Amino acid sequence: MICTTIQNRDIDGIYDILDNPAIEMAEIRLDSCDLSQDEIDELFTDSDTPLVATCRISEAVPASVAEAKLIKAIQAGASYVDLELEAPAMMSKRIRREARECGTTLIRSFHDWEGTDSSTALEAIVEKCEHLGAEVIKIVTTAKSQSDCARVMALYNDFEPARLIAFCMGEEGRQTRMDCLRKGAPFTYAALSPKEAAAPGQWTYYEMADAIYGDARLFTGNTLRMPASKSFAQRAIIAAALASGTSTLRGYSPCGDNQAAINVARSLGADISITRNKLTIKGIGASIGCLPPGTLHTGESGFLTRLMIPLMSQLGNGPVQITGEKTLLQRPLKGSPEIMRSFGVKISADMVPIRVDGRLIPGEVEISGVDGSQIISGLLAALPLCDKDTTLYVNSPKSIPYLFMTVDVLKKFGIRIDSEMEGDDEFIETHDWDLCDRIVFRIKGGQHYKAADMEIEADWSSAANFLVAGAIFGKASLSGLDTSSLQADISILDILTEAGASLSEDEDGEAIHVQKAPLMSFDVDAGNCPDLFPILAVLAAFCQGTTRIAGVGRLANKESDRGSAIAEMLQQMGVPASIRGDKLIIQGHSLTQRLLGGTLLRGGKYTSWGDHRMVMALKVASLGADGPIEIDDEKCVEKSFPTFLKTFEKL
Repeated sequence: MICTTIQNRDIDGIYDILDNPAIEMAEIRLDSCDLSQDEIDELFTDSDTPLVATCRISEAVPASVAEAKLIKAIQAGASYVDLELEAPAMMSKRIRREARECGTTLIRSFHDWEGTDSSTALEAIVEKCEHLGAEVIKIVTTAKSQSDCARVMALYNDFEPARLIAFCMGEEGRQTRMDCLRKGAPFTYAALSPKEAAAPGQWTYYEMADAIYGDARLFTGNTLRMPASKSFAQRAIIAAALASGTSTLRGYSPCGDNQAAINVARSLGADISITRNKLTIKGIGASIGCLPPGTLHTGESGFLTRLMIPLMSQLGNGPVQITGEKTLLQRPLKGSPEIMRSFGVKISADMVPIRVDGRLIPGEVEISGVDGSQIISGLLAALPLCDKDTTLYVNSPKSIPYLFMTVDVLKKFGIRIDSEMEGDDEFIETHDWDLCDRIVFRIKGGQHYKAADMEIEADWSSAANFLVAGAIFGKASLSGLDTSSLQADISILDILTEAGASLSEDEDGEAIHVQKAPLMSFDVDAGNCPDLFPILAVLAAFCQGTTRIAGVGRLANKESDRGSAIAEMLQQMGVPASIRGDKLIIQGHSLTQRLLGGTLLRGGKYTSWGDHRMVMALKVASLGADGPIEIDDEKCVEKSFPTFLKTFEKL
């Protein structure tokens, strides 16, 4: 990326520059810009553009003044703070502590205005910066020959490129300012104009942008409205169908899985009308054995199928046949027969069509959660209808957020379920869901579903694709998303933040904004949010370094064998990727390095494996490909987001 140096400006002049959408990121020279403490606070608080706070110490700007300005910028939200290597030790400690507490990346910088030292000396400087806590190390020397340039560029062979910005000043070193990006540096510096160069040999922003991007256009998604979360919608539709009275569900948007839930609700006997984005559902007042034996068709929805297995064992006055279609016919209902057997219910097979025979027997039951949350969500929906209480122990739970989403939706329809998460000392200290060993659900029997009026949340699974596209290729703004949501895929915000993306939210919470920023590799366990895997893989391909995504074992029974499908997709694109145990390991490079090095993702013909999440990820990947990406089956995206392709093509 290109970091434009801004110096000798007042606050209005800085805003004029940052208002230019072409500016990717900027260095604010606090030693030369005339800014008060309040203006520093305002600038670094308001800007969505990634900003580097720099304040060089001099006779005119003593260390105490520089420290106060930098700390104010850090506290206000600076993305980076640049502290020169020669800064006083106590100042360095205070800046380092403040940066760590505020999540600001610390740059330690070294400048040699006279020449370029030996390779040994340069390496020692890098190591000293590392010792002093630098997350990014900036080494800038004056080149008097190409051998000087070569010594500086050689640092990229011995140190992690994503953490190193090394180039040379002077006309001899001019090309190194571009070459550092080719080597994998997170960003380089440019001037607003030749007259405003911060050092000899500095390119202007427009010269550099033309050399890197050429005619490429910015990805810009302005205030996109995401569709309804099908995870919430399906749960709410079925709960409303079971309720006594008439429920209203607002914020609805159609998709294949939501339509399947409506069809199931109607099969149960619910009366449903649809007016724009509102569902009105008159429920059946469900009770044990209230429905005759028969057949229930769940479409292509694996969740809906698993949700209805326990429910139909309660509602049916005899055996019930459950059927499906398309990819569902090849997807094993892994773990479901064993779990239902624990409650005295027999399932005829581990793939649809299946026959469900028997009624849930309440009591104290211990089951494994290793095969996912969906059948357990069905139990949580069905067990309150029993005539006695149940204590359900779920060992090694997976996709935990989805379980609590189920509990939350059921609560809106009058169903009360108490829960307690258990784990070791680390879990007790951190409450990290990945460390939870067991969940205990205490479910009162004899409960009844009651009609509700509720808003269906917008979908974080869909939003993740546009957020990643904005973080890599430009910017995006998404409206209508709940940042306190229980949806598992809200984790995309934490993952993008860890990768270095620039994220912000309107004060009123109306919109989430993301803007391109230097991206670095990340380590994450996505076992609780398996739908994010495809788009996380694309994100990782454009993050400098080696990314590790755990939780691959959760992907085998999705619309495709999603883990293998993702690895195959990346390898076809020319991205080194492999599955080792439960982890997907991806070697990524920044967009600028790919552009300059000719390593954009390979275009060509790709298969979606009939998986809607793969289609979305492939579309985002196409923005960074060297030619068109043709997808064999794009229609499967209708399962969750029918207007995705039309929305994406507009941007």
